Amino acid sequence: QVQLVESGGGSVQAGDSLRLSCAASGRTFYAMGWFRQAPGKDREFVATISSTGGRTYYADSVKGRFTISRDNAKNTMYLQMNRLKPEDTAVYYCATSRYYIRTRFDEYDYWGQGTQVTVSS
Repeated sequence: QVQLVESGGGSVQAGDSLRLSCAASGRTFYAMGWFRQAPGKDREFVATISSTGGRTYYADSVKGRFTISRDNAKNTMYLQMNRLKPEDTAVYYCATSRYYIRTRFDEYDYWGQGTQVTVSS
């Protein structure tokens, strides 16, 4: 069993930065990822990182602006979000996957409760 708790969301202006954290407990040797869901839209993949942190993969919409990382000693994953845009507004979820570098939400097993990110223009 894995428990995930996101934090770090908030309301910012376009161009600002935020860092999300995902604290994990339980079995934490999985690959992990970030997804987001805007009102009225499907949950979409944002980024994923391998269990060791050696491999990452990003959605095209965030590539070059967001950085995913993890500190296994602290059982925590991060999402550094720079140059935020209004279209980044969503609830951000962290999740774990038993698979390696996956982008579909149904390939993730455990989910956090989400943290709201709001970017105003």
